[in-house]
Amino acid sequence: MSQVIVIGGGVVGLTSAWWLLEAGHHVTLLEREPEVGSVASYRNGGQLSYRYVAPLADAGVPLKALHWLFQPDGPLRFRPEADLRQWRWLLQFLRNCNADSNRRTTATLLQLGELSRNAMNQLSLHLPLSEFGWRDAGKLVVYRSRRLFERTAARAAADAELLTPAGTVLREPALAALEGDLAGGIFNSGEAVADCHAFCVALERRLLAHPRFHGVLRGNTLSLQTANGKVTGLCTSLGVLSADKYVLAAGIQSRDLAAGAGIYLPLYPLKGYSLTAPIRAQDQAPAVSVTDFERKVLYARIGGDLRVAAMVDMVGADRTIDPRRVQGLMRLAREAMPGAADYDRAEAWAGLRPATPNSAPIIGATRYDNLWLNVGHGPLGFTFACGTASILAGLMRGEAAPFTLDGLTLPK
Repeated sequence: MSQVIVIGGGVVGLTSAWWLLEAGHHVTLLEREPEVGSVASYRNGGQLSYRYVAPLADAGVPLKALHWLFQPDGPLRFRPEADLRQWRWLLQFLRNCNADSNRRTTATLLQLGELSRNAMNQLSLHLPLSEFGWRDAGKLVVYRSRRLFERTAARAAADAELLTPAGTVLREPALAALEGDLAGGIFNSGEAVADCHAFCVALERRLLAHPRFHGVLRGNTLSLQTANGKVTGLCTSLGVLSADKYVLAAGIQSRDLAAGAGIYLPLYPLKGYSLTAPIRAQDQAPAVSVTDFERKVLYARIGGDLRVAAMVDMVGADRTIDPRRVQGLMRLAREAMPGAADYDRAEAWAGLRPATPNSAPIIGATRYDNLWLNVGHGPLGFTFACGTASILAGLMRGEAAPFTLDGLTLPK
């Protein structure tokens, strides 16, 4: 089998490496950070939402976005850049903001979600779920608008629980403070929560023990060398590295690396924030995974902490933590779940989620015979990582995809 270099040591790169090893390849992982899973994978929302895969682009979203921009703690911030990539991505996003596009993408992502759930179960035979705080918590989405709740409930899955405001609080008592503001909730079982960073660290240990794994190289990829329709090597801070095949799974860095080789990747870094607050004995933290739909805030109990994640900042590749956004997220959390955790000791984090205009990841081949992609997972990297890794490994072996990959391959 061939020698493969996987570029990127986040959750997508690590799972790609594992499935390629299991497919018989020899694999080396190249990661520029001192520790795997320490950038976009570090303190994300922690929700494994296999059935809740709503694309960001939808009919009515542009008008909602204008409203969000004027909310003090709104879910969206936008800073215009003198960068054509931002405006090109926005134009493509707007083209996807219609019901037909949303419906098609949702159907594809639901298939990917089910494949990802099964792939995670397969991986658990080698990587015990207990090593990364995995819990089959179920997911509760709460709605404040009666009209929105009724419209969403009308197309909910047959096995979903449709809950009144009182029933919502009965299902999750941590939401008691919100009962008067709620129109209802929709609960789906089978959704999970886990610690993505712990998953990455645990999977790295399994990789290092694999007989065909050649290690994790700590170096920065600077560019791809190409000739005659192939990638001939990687220019890195460690020197030039070569292999038979290459997999690009480096988050938002993938955009620049691909561009240097003449490939346009429709990726934009959607900056998100999270708080991680310790749960004390007297706190009433949520037992289930909760999404406050209108506020666009996620809540998940991960081990002994409450993870609160939210916000989309379109401000370029800026990873700095904006204290105003943290304060806004803190206000929303205290309002929704005032007694859920010790918010005074909460730790803030911000990360860049490499998103495509239609919210679907990009998997598969490129114009170069030996360069493959596994990029663009946006906020669902942890959810889809195992599924896209299994698809990638199959494609690289010449196997047919498990379902039609419309919308999941590199645009022509």
